[in-house]
Amino acid sequence: MKLRQNNIEKLDDAPFDVLIVGGGINGAVCASALTTQGARVALIDRGDFASETSQHSSNLVWGGIKYLEGAEFGLVRKLCMSRNRLMETYPSSVKEIRFFTSVEEGFRHSRYTLYAGTLLYWAMGDLFTASPRLLSRADVEAEEPVVKLLGSGGFEYSDAYLIDNDARFVFNFVRAALDHGGIIANYVESLGAKRGDDDLWHAGARDLLSGEELTIRARVLINACGPTVDANNSLNGVETEHRHLWSKGVHLIVDRVTESRRVLTFFADDGRLFFVIPMGPKSCIGTTDTRVSELPAVVTPEDRRFILENVNRRLRLPSPLTEDDIIAERCGVRPLVVEPDGKRDEGDWTSLSRKHAIESDAERRHISIFGGKLTDCLNIGEEVSALVRELGVELPYSEMRWYGEPPDEIRDEYFHQATLMGLDDLTAKESSEPLSTRLWRRYAASALSLLETIRQDPAMAEVLIHGAEYIRCEIHHAARREMITKLEDFLRRRSKIAQIARKRDIQQAPGLMEACHILFGDQAQARFDEYFADLAARESQLSPPSEPMQEAADAKARLDEPEEASPPPELATSRS
Repeated sequence: MKLRQNNIEKLDDAPFDVLIVGGGINGAVCASALTTQGARVALIDRGDFASETSQHSSNLVWGGIKYLEGAEFGLVRKLCMSRNRLMETYPSSVKEIRFFTSVEEGFRHSRYTLYAGTLLYWAMGDLFTASPRLLSRADVEAEEPVVKLLGSGGFEYSDAYLIDNDARFVFNFVRAALDHGGIIANYVESLGAKRGDDDLWHAGARDLLSGEELTIRARVLINACGPTVDANNSLNGVETEHRHLWSKGVHLIVDRVTESRRVLTFFADDGRLFFVIPMGPKSCIGTTDTRVSELPAVVTPEDRRFILENVNRRLRLPSPLTEDDIIAERCGVRPLVVEPDGKRDEGDWTSLSRKHAIESDAERRHISIFGGKLTDCLNIGEEVSALVRELGVELPYSEMRWYGEPPDEIRDEYFHQATLMGLDDLTAKESSEPLSTRLWRRYAASALSLLETIRQDPAMAEVLIHGAEYIRCEIHHAARREMITKLEDFLRRRSKIAQIARKRDIQQAPGLMEACHILFGDQAQARFDEYFADLAARESQLSPPSEPMQEAADAKARLDEPEEASPPPELATSRS
Protein backbone atom coordinates (compact mmCIF):
# COMPACT_ATOMS: atom_id res chain seq x y z
CA MET A 1 0.00 0.00 0.00
CA LYS A 2 2.89 2.36 0.71
CA LEU A 3 4.21 2.06 -2.85
CA ARG A 4 0.80 2.92 -4.27
CA GLN A 5 0.34 5.93 -1.97
CA ASN A 6 3.80 7.27 -2.77
CA ASN A 7 3.03 7.05 -6.49
CA ILE A 8 -0.33 8.79 -6.15
CA GLU A 9 1.40 11.69 -4.40
CA LYS A 10 3.75 11.99 -7.38
CA LEU A 11 1.06 11.90 -10.07
CA ASP A 12 0.34 15.62 -9.93
CA ASP A 13 3.99 16.67 -9.72
CA ALA A 14 6.00 17.86 -12.75
CA PRO A 15 4.55 17.01 -16.19
CA PHE A 16 5.08 13.54 -17.61
CA ASP A 17 6.14 12.73 -21.12
CA VAL A 18 3.32 10.18 -21.39
CA LEU A 19 0.18 9.37 -19.44
CA ILE A 20 -1.26 5.90 -20.08
CA VAL A 21 -4.85 5.24 -19.07
CA GLY A 22 -5.46 1.51 -18.68
CA GLY A 23 -3.32 -1.18 -17.06
CA GLY A 24 -4.20 -4.26 -19.09
CA ILE A 25 -1.74 -5.94 -21.42
CA ASN A 26 -1.71 -3.03 -23.90
CA GLY A 27 -1.07 -0.36 -21.28
CA ALA A 28 1.43 -2.51 -19.39
CA VAL A 29 3.66 -3.22 -22.39
CA CYS A 30 3.57 0.44 -23.40
CA ALA A 31 4.64 1.48 -19.90
CA SER A 32 7.45 -1.07 -19.84
CA ALA A 33 8.70 -0.10 -23.31
CA LEU A 34 8.59 3.65 -22.77
CA THR A 35 10.08 3.76 -19.26
CA THR A 36 12.95 1.45 -20.23
CA GLN A 37 13.74 3.73 -23.17
CA GLY A 38 13.90 6.79 -20.93
CA ALA A 39 10.46 8.42 -21.06
CA ARG A 40 8.85 9.79 -17.92
CA VAL A 41 5.61 7.79 -17.74
CA ALA A 42 2.51 7.72 -15.57
CA LEU A 43 -0.08 4.94 -15.73
CA ILE A 44 -3.44 4.71 -13.98
CA ASP A 45 -6.19 2.11 -14.00
CA ARG A 46 -9.64 2.45 -12.43
CA GLY A 47 -9.35 -1.13 -11.18
CA ASP A 48 -6.41 -3.39 -10.52
CA PHE A 49 -3.89 -4.14 -13.25
CA ALA A 50 -5.22 -6.72 -15.73
CA SER A 51 -8.58 -6.77 -13.96
CA GLU A 52 -10.69 -6.80 -17.12
CA THR A 53 -10.06 -8.62 -20.42
CA SER A 54 -6.43 -9.40 -19.56
CA GLN A 55 -7.36 -11.69 -16.66
CA HIS A 56 -9.93 -13.68 -18.62
CA SER A 57 -7.93 -15.10 -21.51
CA SER A 58 -7.49 -18.78 -22.25
CA ASN A 59 -3.81 -18.42 -21.18
CA LEU A 60 -2.87 -19.50 -24.70
CA VAL A 61 -0.11 -17.82 -26.69
CA TRP A 62 -1.01 -18.86 -30.19
CA GLY A 63 -0.62 -17.73 -33.76
CA GLY A 64 -4.30 -17.73 -34.63
CA ILE A 65 -4.63 -20.91 -36.63
CA LYS A 66 -8.39 -20.30 -36.90
CA TYR A 67 -7.73 -17.19 -39.03
CA LEU A 68 -6.41 -19.41 -41.84
CA GLU A 69 -10.00 -20.27 -42.71
CA GLY A 70 -10.64 -16.59 -43.43
CA ALA A 71 -7.43 -16.36 -45.52
CA GLU A 72 -5.92 -13.79 -43.11
CA PHE A 73 -2.44 -15.06 -43.89
CA GLY A 74 -0.65 -11.83 -43.02
CA LEU A 75 -2.21 -11.78 -39.55
CA VAL A 76 -1.41 -15.46 -38.94
CA ARG A 77 2.22 -14.95 -39.99
CA LYS A 78 2.56 -11.92 -37.70
CA LEU A 79 1.01 -13.73 -34.74
CA CYS A 80 3.19 -16.79 -35.28
CA MET A 81 6.30 -14.62 -35.24
CA SER A 82 5.05 -12.91 -32.08
CA ARG A 83 4.42 -16.27 -30.44
CA ASN A 84 7.93 -17.43 -31.36
CA ARG A 85 9.48 -14.30 -29.90
CA LEU A 86 7.61 -14.71 -26.62
CA MET A 87 8.73 -18.34 -26.41
CA GLU A 88 12.34 -17.29 -27.04
CA THR A 89 12.42 -14.35 -24.64
CA TYR A 90 10.25 -15.81 -21.85
CA PRO A 91 11.37 -19.46 -21.87
CA SER A 92 10.35 -19.98 -18.23
CA SER A 93 6.82 -18.61 -18.66
CA VAL A 94 5.77 -19.30 -22.26
CA LYS A 95 6.05 -22.95 -23.17
CA GLU A 96 5.22 -25.01 -26.22
CA ILE A 97 2.18 -27.22 -25.81
CA ARG A 98 0.54 -29.77 -28.08
CA PHE A 99 -3.04 -29.33 -29.31
CA PHE A 100 -4.74 -32.72 -29.68
CA THR A 101 -7.69 -32.28 -32.04
CA SER A 102 -10.52 -34.69 -32.76
CA VAL A 103 -12.59 -34.19 -35.94
CA GLU A 104 -16.20 -35.38 -35.96
CA GLU A 105 -18.04 -36.98 -38.83
CA GLY A 106 -19.84 -34.43 -40.98
CA PHE A 107 -17.61 -31.50 -40.06
CA ARG A 108 -17.28 -28.88 -42.80
CA HIS A 109 -13.64 -29.89 -43.48
CA SER A 110 -12.08 -33.35 -43.57
CA ARG A 111 -9.28 -34.20 -41.18
CA TYR A 112 -6.90 -34.34 -44.16
CA THR A 113 -7.78 -30.78 -45.13
CA LEU A 114 -7.37 -29.64 -41.53
CA TYR A 115 -4.08 -31.49 -41.22
CA ALA A 116 -2.86 -29.73 -44.38
CA GLY A 117 -3.82 -26.48 -42.66
CA THR A 118 -1.64 -27.35 -39.68
CA LEU A 119 1.30 -27.99 -42.01
CA LEU A 120 0.79 -24.56 -43.57
CA TYR A 121 0.48 -23.05 -40.09
CA TRP A 122 3.72 -24.76 -39.01
CA ALA A 123 5.49 -23.42 -42.10
CA MET A 124 4.15 -19.90 -41.51
CA GLY A 125 5.71 -20.08 -38.05
CA ASP A 126 9.12 -20.92 -39.58
CA LEU A 127 8.89 -24.54 -38.32
CA PHE A 128 9.63 -23.15 -34.85
CA THR A 129 7.59 -25.76 -32.99
CA ALA A 130 7.33 -29.54 -33.23
CA SER A 131 5.78 -30.78 -36.46
CA PRO A 132 2.04 -31.62 -36.76
CA ARG A 133 0.77 -35.22 -36.82
CA LEU A 134 -2.19 -36.85 -38.49
CA LEU A 135 -4.13 -39.02 -36.01
CA SER A 136 -6.09 -42.16 -36.78
CA ARG A 137 -8.96 -43.42 -34.67
CA ALA A 138 -6.52 -45.87 -33.04
CA ASP A 139 -4.14 -43.00 -32.21
CA VAL A 140 -6.89 -41.00 -30.53
CA GLU A 141 -8.12 -43.98 -28.53
CA ALA A 142 -4.64 -45.03 -27.41
CA GLU A 143 -3.26 -41.56 -26.56
CA GLU A 144 -6.36 -39.81 -25.18
CA PRO A 145 -8.90 -42.42 -24.07
CA VAL A 146 -10.93 -39.64 -22.45
CA VAL A 147 -11.85 -38.37 -25.94
CA LYS A 148 -14.93 -39.95 -27.50
CA LEU A 149 -14.40 -41.33 -31.00
CA LEU A 150 -16.94 -39.33 -32.99
CA GLY A 151 -15.05 -39.37 -36.28
CA SER A 152 -12.26 -40.96 -38.23
CA GLY A 153 -9.47 -39.44 -36.16
CA GLY A 154 -7.86 -36.02 -35.94
CA PHE A 155 -4.54 -34.22 -35.87
CA GLU A 156 -2.04 -32.72 -33.46
CA TYR A 157 0.00 -29.52 -33.72
CA SER A 158 1.85 -27.10 -31.44
CA ASP A 159 1.32 -23.61 -30.08
CA ALA A 160 2.21 -22.18 -26.68
CA TYR A 161 0.65 -21.29 -23.34
CA LEU A 162 1.39 -19.42 -20.10
CA ILE A 163 2.35 -21.67 -17.22
CA ASP A 164 1.23 -19.05 -14.69
CA ASN A 165 -1.89 -16.95 -15.19
CA ASP A 166 -2.29 -14.19 -17.74
CA ALA A 167 -2.73 -11.42 -15.16
CA ARG A 168 0.59 -12.38 -13.54
CA PHE A 169 2.28 -12.05 -16.92
CA VAL A 170 0.75 -8.58 -17.36
CA PHE A 171 1.83 -7.46 -13.91
CA ASN A 172 5.45 -8.32 -14.64
CA PHE A 173 5.40 -5.64 -17.36
CA VAL A 174 3.95 -3.22 -14.82
CA ARG A 175 6.69 -4.14 -12.37
CA ALA A 176 9.34 -3.58 -15.04
CA ALA A 177 7.91 -0.11 -15.66
CA LEU A 178 8.06 0.63 -11.93
CA ASP A 179 11.67 -0.54 -11.84
CA HIS A 180 12.50 1.95 -14.60
CA GLY A 181 10.93 4.94 -12.89
CA GLY A 182 7.29 4.73 -13.97
CA ILE A 183 4.75 6.36 -11.66
CA ILE A 184 1.93 3.83 -11.63
CA ALA A 185 -1.17 3.36 -9.51
CA ASN A 186 -4.19 1.07 -9.53
CA TYR A 187 -7.70 2.04 -8.43
CA VAL A 188 -7.30 5.54 -9.86
CA GLU A 189 -10.13 6.56 -12.19
CA SER A 190 -9.76 8.89 -15.15
CA LEU A 191 -12.28 11.74 -15.04
CA GLY A 192 -11.52 13.02 -18.53
CA ALA A 193 -8.69 15.04 -20.07
CA LYS A 194 -8.31 18.12 -22.24
CA ARG A 195 -5.49 20.06 -23.85
CA GLY A 196 -4.36 23.11 -21.90
CA ASP A 197 -2.85 26.40 -23.03
CA ASP A 198 0.55 24.99 -22.07
CA ASP A 199 0.20 22.38 -24.85
CA LEU A 200 -0.15 19.61 -22.28
CA TRP A 201 -2.93 17.17 -21.54
CA HIS A 202 -4.59 17.93 -18.20
CA ALA A 203 -6.23 14.73 -16.99
CA GLY A 204 -8.54 14.69 -14.01
CA ALA A 205 -8.27 11.60 -11.84
CA ARG A 206 -9.76 10.25 -8.63
CA ASP A 207 -8.25 7.89 -6.09
CA LEU A 208 -11.12 5.43 -5.66
CA LEU A 209 -9.94 4.43 -2.19
CA SER A 210 -9.60 7.87 -0.63
CA GLY A 211 -11.87 9.88 -2.92
CA GLU A 212 -9.07 12.40 -3.46
CA GLU A 213 -9.04 14.12 -6.86
CA LEU A 214 -5.90 15.21 -8.68
CA THR A 215 -4.72 16.47 -12.06
CA ILE A 216 -2.08 14.69 -14.12
CA ARG A 217 -0.26 16.63 -16.85
CA ALA A 218 1.44 14.95 -19.80
CA ARG A 219 2.68 15.76 -23.29
CA VAL A 220 1.17 12.61 -24.79
CA LEU A 221 -1.97 10.76 -23.75
CA ILE A 222 -2.37 7.05 -24.54
CA ASN A 223 -5.79 5.46 -24.30
CA ALA A 224 -5.18 1.76 -23.51
CA CYS A 225 -8.55 1.07 -21.90
CA GLY A 226 -9.27 -2.15 -23.78
CA PRO A 227 -13.03 -2.64 -24.28
CA THR A 228 -13.72 0.89 -22.96
CA VAL A 229 -11.39 2.74 -25.35
CA ASP A 230 -14.38 4.25 -27.16
CA ALA A 231 -15.98 5.46 -23.92
CA ASN A 232 -12.72 7.00 -22.73
CA ASN A 233 -12.18 8.77 -26.04
CA SER A 234 -15.69 10.19 -25.82
CA LEU A 235 -14.91 11.42 -22.31
CA ASN A 236 -11.82 13.20 -23.64
CA GLY A 237 -13.53 14.64 -26.71
CA VAL A 238 -11.44 12.49 -29.06
CA GLU A 239 -12.90 11.17 -32.32
CA THR A 240 -11.43 8.10 -34.05
CA GLU A 241 -11.99 6.19 -37.24
CA HIS A 242 -11.83 2.77 -35.58
CA ARG A 243 -14.19 1.48 -32.93
CA HIS A 244 -14.96 -1.72 -31.06
CA LEU A 245 -17.51 -4.48 -31.04
CA TRP A 246 -17.50 -6.81 -28.04
CA SER A 247 -17.52 -10.58 -27.96
CA LYS A 248 -17.92 -12.41 -24.66
CA GLY A 249 -15.71 -15.41 -23.98
CA VAL A 250 -16.48 -17.71 -21.03
CA HIS A 251 -14.34 -20.51 -19.58
CA LEU A 252 -15.20 -22.87 -16.74
CA ILE A 253 -12.58 -24.31 -14.36
CA VAL A 254 -13.11 -27.88 -13.17
CA ASP A 255 -10.98 -30.64 -11.67
CA ARG A 256 -8.49 -32.02 -14.19
CA VAL A 257 -10.26 -34.25 -16.71
CA THR A 258 -7.10 -35.86 -18.09
CA GLU A 259 -3.57 -36.37 -16.84
CA SER A 260 -2.31 -35.39 -20.28
CA ARG A 261 -0.49 -32.07 -20.46
CA ARG A 262 -1.98 -31.32 -23.86
CA VAL A 263 -4.77 -29.02 -24.94
CA LEU A 264 -7.71 -31.15 -26.01
CA THR A 265 -9.25 -29.39 -29.00
CA PHE A 266 -12.64 -29.87 -30.61
CA PHE A 267 -15.00 -28.02 -32.87
CA ALA A 268 -18.00 -27.03 -30.77
CA ASP A 269 -21.59 -27.25 -31.93
CA ASP A 270 -21.34 -23.75 -33.38
CA GLY A 271 -18.25 -24.76 -35.41
CA ARG A 272 -15.70 -22.79 -33.40
CA LEU A 273 -12.59 -24.19 -31.76
CA PHE A 274 -13.31 -25.42 -28.26
CA PHE A 275 -10.61 -26.28 -25.73
CA VAL A 276 -9.84 -28.25 -22.59
CA ILE A 277 -6.71 -26.48 -21.35
CA PRO A 278 -4.37 -27.58 -18.53
CA MET A 279 -4.37 -25.11 -15.61
CA GLY A 280 -2.13 -26.58 -12.95
CA PRO A 281 -4.20 -29.21 -11.11
CA LYS A 282 -7.35 -28.14 -12.97
CA SER A 283 -8.77 -27.96 -16.48
CA CYS A 284 -10.02 -24.77 -18.13
CA ILE A 285 -12.87 -25.46 -20.58
CA GLY A 286 -14.29 -23.12 -23.22
CA THR A 287 -14.79 -20.79 -24.88
CA THR A 288 -18.05 -19.12 -25.88
CA ASP A 289 -18.37 -16.40 -28.51
CA THR A 290 -21.38 -14.21 -27.83
CA ARG A 291 -21.83 -10.64 -28.91
CA VAL A 292 -22.58 -8.28 -26.01
CA SER A 293 -23.47 -4.61 -25.97
CA GLU A 294 -23.12 -3.80 -22.27
CA LEU A 295 -20.34 -4.08 -19.71
CA PRO A 296 -19.53 -5.82 -17.50
CA ALA A 297 -20.23 -9.10 -19.24
CA VAL A 298 -21.53 -11.88 -17.02
CA VAL A 299 -21.70 -15.65 -17.16
CA THR A 300 -25.25 -16.76 -17.88
CA PRO A 301 -26.94 -20.14 -17.41
CA GLU A 302 -26.89 -20.45 -21.20
CA ASP A 303 -23.09 -20.02 -21.21
CA ARG A 304 -22.63 -22.78 -18.65
CA ARG A 305 -25.03 -25.05 -20.45
CA PHE A 306 -23.25 -24.51 -23.80
CA ILE A 307 -19.84 -25.39 -22.34
CA LEU A 308 -21.01 -28.34 -20.26
CA GLU A 309 -23.04 -29.85 -23.09
CA ASN A 310 -20.16 -29.50 -25.55
CA VAL A 311 -17.57 -31.04 -23.26
CA ASN A 312 -19.85 -33.85 -22.08
CA ARG A 313 -20.69 -34.71 -25.67
CA ARG A 314 -17.02 -35.05 -26.59
CA LEU A 315 -15.31 -36.51 -23.50
CA ARG A 316 -15.68 -39.94 -21.96
CA LEU A 317 -15.89 -39.04 -18.26
CA PRO A 318 -16.80 -41.17 -15.23
CA SER A 319 -19.91 -39.01 -14.92
CA PRO A 320 -21.06 -35.95 -16.89
CA LEU A 321 -19.83 -32.59 -15.65
CA THR A 322 -22.50 -30.47 -13.99
CA GLU A 323 -22.62 -27.00 -12.49
CA ASP A 324 -21.64 -28.53 -9.15
CA ASP A 325 -18.25 -29.39 -10.68
CA ILE A 326 -17.46 -25.75 -11.54
CA ILE A 327 -14.68 -24.42 -9.31
CA ALA A 328 -14.35 -20.99 -10.90
CA GLU A 329 -15.40 -19.06 -13.99
CA ARG A 330 -13.66 -16.70 -16.40
CA CYS A 331 -15.73 -14.18 -18.33
CA GLY A 332 -13.94 -11.69 -20.54
CA VAL A 333 -14.85 -9.32 -23.34
CA ARG A 334 -12.82 -9.45 -26.53
CA PRO A 335 -12.54 -5.95 -28.04
CA LEU A 336 -12.93 -6.57 -31.77
CA VAL A 337 -11.74 -3.82 -34.09
CA VAL A 338 -14.16 -2.40 -36.64
CA GLU A 339 -12.27 -0.78 -39.51
CA PRO A 340 -13.15 2.70 -40.79
CA ASP A 341 -14.87 1.24 -43.87
CA GLY A 342 -17.22 -0.70 -41.58
CA LYS A 343 -16.73 -4.00 -43.38
CA ARG A 344 -17.78 -7.12 -41.48
CA ASP A 345 -19.76 -5.11 -38.99
CA GLU A 346 -23.29 -5.86 -37.86
CA GLY A 347 -24.04 -8.72 -40.25
CA ASP A 348 -20.80 -10.68 -39.97
CA TRP A 349 -19.26 -9.67 -36.65
CA THR A 350 -18.03 -13.21 -35.87
CA SER A 351 -15.47 -12.91 -38.66
CA LEU A 352 -13.70 -10.02 -36.92
CA SER A 353 -10.26 -11.11 -35.74
CA ARG A 354 -8.27 -10.16 -32.65
CA LYS A 355 -5.85 -7.97 -34.59
CA HIS A 356 -4.99 -4.57 -33.18
CA ALA A 357 -5.15 -1.08 -34.66
CA ILE A 358 -3.45 2.04 -33.32
CA GLU A 359 -4.66 5.54 -34.14
CA SER A 360 -2.44 8.55 -33.55
CA ASP A 361 -3.55 12.21 -33.57
CA ALA A 362 -0.33 14.17 -34.17
CA GLU A 363 -1.90 17.57 -33.56
CA ARG A 364 -3.32 16.66 -30.15
CA ARG A 365 -0.60 14.12 -29.28
CA HIS A 366 -3.09 11.38 -28.55
CA ILE A 367 -2.86 7.62 -29.19
CA SER A 368 -5.70 5.08 -29.06
CA ILE A 369 -5.05 1.33 -29.00
CA PHE A 370 -7.85 -0.85 -30.35
CA GLY A 371 -8.10 -4.63 -30.06
CA GLY A 372 -5.02 -6.71 -29.50
CA LYS A 373 -4.27 -9.89 -27.59
CA LEU A 374 -1.57 -11.22 -25.34
CA THR A 375 0.27 -12.96 -28.19
CA ASP A 376 0.68 -9.64 -30.01
CA CYS A 377 1.77 -7.58 -27.02
CA LEU A 378 5.42 -6.97 -27.97
CA ASN A 379 4.39 -5.58 -31.34
CA ILE A 380 2.07 -3.10 -29.63
CA GLY A 381 4.83 -1.92 -27.31
CA GLU A 382 7.18 -1.33 -30.22
CA GLU A 383 4.62 0.37 -32.45
CA VAL A 384 3.51 2.73 -29.69
CA SER A 385 7.14 3.60 -28.85
CA ALA A 386 7.72 4.59 -32.47
CA LEU A 387 4.59 6.75 -32.49
CA VAL A 388 5.56 8.46 -29.23
CA ARG A 389 8.90 9.42 -30.79
CA GLU A 390 7.03 10.83 -33.79
CA LEU A 391 4.95 12.92 -31.38
CA GLY A 392 8.10 14.60 -30.10
CA VAL A 393 9.05 12.61 -27.00
CA GLU A 394 12.74 11.79 -26.87
CA LEU A 395 13.60 8.19 -26.01
CA PRO A 396 17.32 8.41 -25.22
CA TYR A 397 17.71 4.68 -24.55
CA SER A 398 15.79 3.39 -27.54
CA GLU A 399 18.27 0.55 -28.05
CA MET A 400 17.57 -0.96 -24.63
CA ARG A 401 15.54 -4.17 -24.69
CA TRP A 402 12.43 -3.70 -22.58
CA TYR A 403 11.05 -7.25 -22.55
CA GLY A 404 12.21 -10.77 -21.85
CA GLU A 405 13.86 -12.63 -19.00
CA PRO A 406 17.22 -11.53 -17.56
CA PRO A 407 20.50 -12.62 -19.19
CA ASP A 408 21.64 -16.21 -18.80
CA GLU A 409 24.39 -15.15 -16.38
CA ILE A 410 21.83 -13.89 -13.85
CA ARG A 411 19.66 -16.99 -14.27
CA ASP A 412 22.65 -19.32 -13.82
CA GLU A 413 23.78 -17.48 -10.69
CA TYR A 414 20.29 -17.70 -9.21
CA PHE A 415 20.02 -21.45 -9.76
CA HIS A 416 23.59 -21.94 -8.48
CA GLN A 417 22.72 -20.19 -5.22
CA ALA A 418 19.42 -22.08 -4.96
CA THR A 419 21.24 -25.40 -5.39
CA LEU A 420 23.92 -24.55 -2.80
CA MET A 421 21.29 -23.72 -0.18
CA GLY A 422 19.19 -26.82 -0.98
CA LEU A 423 16.13 -24.73 -1.77
CA ASP A 424 14.19 -27.44 -3.59
CA ASP A 425 14.59 -29.87 -0.70
CA LEU A 426 12.74 -27.46 1.60
CA THR A 427 9.39 -27.94 -0.14
CA ALA A 428 9.95 -31.16 -2.09
CA LYS A 429 6.72 -32.71 -0.83
CA GLU A 430 4.56 -29.70 -1.61
CA SER A 431 4.73 -29.58 -5.40
CA SER A 432 5.71 -31.60 -8.42
CA GLU A 433 7.62 -28.55 -9.66
CA PRO A 434 10.90 -27.46 -8.00
CA LEU A 435 10.51 -24.32 -5.90
CA SER A 436 13.57 -22.76 -7.53
CA THR A 437 11.97 -23.05 -10.96
CA ARG A 438 8.71 -21.53 -9.79
CA LEU A 439 10.37 -18.56 -8.07
CA TRP A 440 12.49 -17.77 -11.13
CA ARG A 441 9.47 -17.88 -13.43
CA ARG A 442 7.46 -15.55 -11.22
CA TYR A 443 10.12 -13.06 -10.14
CA ALA A 444 13.13 -13.43 -12.47
CA ALA A 445 16.10 -11.46 -11.10
CA SER A 446 14.12 -10.46 -7.99
CA ALA A 447 14.14 -14.13 -6.98
CA LEU A 448 17.72 -13.58 -5.78
CA SER A 449 16.41 -11.34 -3.00
CA LEU A 450 13.95 -14.07 -2.00
CA LEU A 451 16.88 -16.46 -1.55
CA GLU A 452 18.50 -13.99 0.82
CA THR A 453 15.26 -13.68 2.78
CA ILE A 454 15.12 -17.46 3.18
CA ARG A 455 18.76 -17.61 4.27
CA GLN A 456 18.00 -15.11 7.01
CA ASP A 457 14.85 -16.94 8.13
CA PRO A 458 14.21 -20.53 6.91
CA ALA A 459 10.54 -20.20 7.92
CA MET A 460 10.17 -17.90 4.93
CA ALA A 461 10.38 -21.00 2.69
CA GLU A 462 7.34 -22.63 4.29
CA VAL A 463 4.26 -23.02 2.14
CA LEU A 464 1.66 -20.69 3.59
CA ILE A 465 -1.38 -21.98 1.72
CA HIS A 466 -0.95 -25.54 0.49
CA GLY A 467 -2.19 -26.31 -3.00
CA ALA A 468 -1.65 -22.66 -3.88
CA GLU A 469 2.14 -23.18 -3.79
CA TYR A 470 2.92 -19.77 -2.32
CA ILE A 471 5.59 -19.64 0.35
CA ARG A 472 5.75 -17.09 3.12
CA CYS A 473 8.47 -14.89 1.63
CA GLU A 474 6.45 -14.53 -1.59
CA ILE A 475 3.63 -12.94 0.39
CA HIS A 476 6.08 -10.50 2.01
CA HIS A 477 7.52 -9.76 -1.43
CA ALA A 478 4.04 -9.11 -2.81
CA ALA A 479 3.25 -6.75 0.07
CA ARG A 480 6.35 -4.66 -0.68
CA ARG A 481 6.49 -4.70 -4.47
CA GLU A 482 3.23 -5.73 -6.09
CA MET A 483 0.84 -2.93 -5.13
CA ILE A 484 -1.76 -5.28 -3.72
CA THR A 485 -4.64 -3.12 -2.60
CA LYS A 486 -7.44 -5.63 -2.18
CA LEU A 487 -7.41 -9.34 -1.39
CA GLU A 488 -8.77 -10.10 -4.86
CA ASP A 489 -5.62 -8.55 -6.36
CA PHE A 490 -3.57 -11.31 -4.78
CA LEU A 491 -5.96 -14.27 -4.98
CA ARG A 492 -7.13 -13.67 -8.55
CA ARG A 493 -4.34 -11.80 -10.38
CA ARG A 494 -0.90 -11.90 -8.76
CA SER A 495 -1.65 -15.58 -8.12
CA LYS A 496 -4.30 -17.93 -9.52
CA ILE A 497 -5.51 -19.27 -6.17
CA ALA A 498 -9.08 -18.07 -6.80
CA GLN A 499 -9.10 -19.95 -10.10
CA ILE A 500 -8.02 -23.34 -8.81
CA ALA A 501 -9.76 -23.49 -5.41
CA ARG A 502 -13.38 -23.15 -4.41
CA LYS A 503 -14.50 -20.12 -2.46
CA ARG A 504 -15.36 -22.23 0.59
CA ASP A 505 -11.94 -23.86 0.60
CA ILE A 506 -10.16 -20.51 0.40
CA GLN A 507 -12.26 -19.13 3.26
CA GLN A 508 -11.45 -22.12 5.46
CA ALA A 509 -7.70 -22.02 4.88
CA PRO A 510 -6.07 -20.87 8.15
CA GLY A 511 -3.01 -19.65 6.23
CA LEU A 512 -5.07 -17.05 4.40
CA MET A 513 -5.50 -14.86 7.47
CA GLU A 514 -1.76 -14.82 8.06
CA ALA A 515 -1.34 -13.79 4.42
CA CYS A 516 -3.88 -11.00 4.95
CA HIS A 517 -1.91 -9.68 7.93
CA ILE A 518 1.28 -9.68 5.85
CA LEU A 519 -0.41 -7.92 2.94
CA PHE A 520 -2.64 -5.44 4.77
CA GLY A 521 -1.44 -5.10 8.36
CA ASP A 522 -4.18 -3.77 10.64
CA GLN A 523 -6.61 -3.77 7.68
CA ALA A 524 -6.34 -7.55 7.33
CA GLN A 525 -9.80 -8.40 8.70
CA ALA A 526 -11.48 -5.63 6.75
CA ARG A 527 -9.92 -6.77 3.46
CA PHE A 528 -10.83 -10.38 4.21
CA ASP A 529 -14.46 -9.47 4.91
CA GLU A 530 -14.61 -7.16 1.89
CA TYR A 531 -13.44 -9.86 -0.50
CA PHE A 532 -15.81 -12.58 0.61
CA ALA A 533 -18.77 -10.22 0.99
CA ASP A 534 -18.24 -8.89 -2.55
CA LEU A 535 -17.92 -12.40 -3.91
CA ALA A 536 -21.07 -13.59 -2.17
CA ALA A 537 -23.01 -10.56 -3.43
CA ARG A 538 -21.78 -11.17 -6.96
CA GLU A 539 -22.77 -14.84 -6.81
CA SER A 540 -26.22 -13.99 -5.49
CA GLN A 541 -26.80 -11.78 -8.54
CA LEU A 542 -25.25 -14.00 -11.21
CA SER A 543 -25.13 -17.62 -10.12
CA PRO A 544 -28.12 -19.39 -8.60
CA PRO A 545 -28.06 -20.87 -6.10
CA SER A 546 -25.88 -18.54 -4.04
CA GLU A 547 -24.20 -19.25 -0.75
CA PRO A 548 -25.42 -17.32 2.28
CA MET A 549 -23.68 -14.11 3.24
CA GLN A 550 -23.16 -15.57 6.70
CA GLU A 551 -20.46 -17.83 5.20
CA ALA A 552 -17.80 -15.13 5.45
CA ALA A 553 -18.55 -14.62 9.12
CA ASP A 554 -18.53 -18.37 9.73
CA ALA A 555 -15.17 -18.63 7.98
CA LYS A 556 -13.79 -15.85 10.15
CA ALA A 557 -14.80 -17.78 13.27
CA ARG A 558 -13.11 -20.91 11.94
CA LEU A 559 -9.95 -18.99 11.19
CA ASP A 560 -9.89 -17.57 14.70
CA GLU A 561 -9.87 -21.18 15.98
CA PRO A 562 -7.48 -23.01 13.64
CA GLU A 563 -7.08 -25.96 15.97
CA GLU A 564 -10.73 -26.87 15.34
CA ALA A 565 -10.67 -26.18 11.60
CA SER A 566 -10.57 -29.03 9.12
CA PRO A 567 -9.00 -27.55 6.01
CA PRO A 568 -9.41 -29.38 2.73
CA PRO A 569 -6.33 -31.19 1.42
CA GLU A 570 -5.70 -28.62 -1.33
CA LEU A 571 -5.58 -25.67 1.05
CA ALA A 572 -4.00 -26.64 4.35
CA THR A 573 -1.46 -24.54 6.24
CA SER A 574 2.17 -24.96 7.19
CA ARG A 575 2.97 -23.58 10.63
CA SER A 576 6.40 -22.75 11.90
